[in-house]
Amino acid sequence: MVYTVTLNPSIDYVMYLNNFQENKINRANKEVYYPGGKGINVSIVLKNLGIKNKALGFISGFCGLEIRKILNKLGCENNFIETNNGCSRINVKIRTTDGETDINGQGPFIENKYIENFFTLLEQIRDNDYIVLAGSVPKTFPKNIYENILKKFVGKNINVVIDATGELLLKTLKYQPFLVKPNHIELGEVFKKSISDKNNAIFYAKKLQEMGAKNVIVSLAENGAVMVAENKKCYELNAPKGKLVNSVGAGDSMVAGFISGFIETSNYEKAFKKAVASGSASAFKNWLAEKEDIDKLMNNFL
Repeated sequence: MVYTVTLNPSIDYVMYLNNFQENKINRANKEVYYPGGKGINVSIVLKNLGIKNKALGFISGFCGLEIRKILNKLGCENNFIETNNGCSRINVKIRTTDGETDINGQGPFIENKYIENFFTLLEQIRDNDYIVLAGSVPKTFPKNIYENILKKFVGKNINVVIDATGELLLKTLKYQPFLVKPNHIELGEVFKKSISDKNNAIFYAKKLQEMGAKNVIVSLAENGAVMVAENKKCYELNAPKGKLVNSVGAGDSMVAGFISGFIETSNYEKAFKKAVASGSASAFKNWLAEKEDIDKLMNNFL
């Protein structure tokens, strides 16, 4: 079983405009909304790929109820703790022909009693399960919450996947996570370097591996991705050809693709190929990729 954790889920409200002008009334041509949050995105793509999983986290208010309603409709198993403070956030995504602009909400305050309930939920995770800790920690949470989660799994055979940045990522490495997946910008921020090519990405990915990570995938946007694997091999792939439609969720789709591929094959190279295909397939769509989208791009790697 795969468990995903989204501490601060959202409704992503996407507005499509011809162009955006500051200090003016802007009228959208189209609006859509989706459940948001990195862990939730991983869960949806895993479900699309036929991998059993459960989304965990916190929801609040009418937005929280809508998040749960949509996930239930999609057939995504979930067990969110419902709080009574505030409302799950709304993230506004503005899409124009010139690019993407995001305005992300802050989210509700989560009391300690709900955090304690969340840790009780984690007791259902068993040996050989996967847990995905994805995204930033909201301001109202203890800054060491990822570390506290990982402490629960010391001595157990749990496959931990981390998709976080900065100190949040670095402090988890001593727990030897199964996979970490920074993009090249996030990796550069960790080491205070500019990383623009695959050779540099591999060099610094190996440093993360030396610090404890078992497998490291670094995405380089249109330049593809690299992987430094637990078997000491390095893999490189170019990105499949296609038109970027929406970058939100592409990295999360890579995580889902890798987990799916590794569960199915236990092969790092095959799992990496599925990760790149999954990330690109989501980037080429208005929302997250379906299985047929991913399968089509996998043909690039045959």
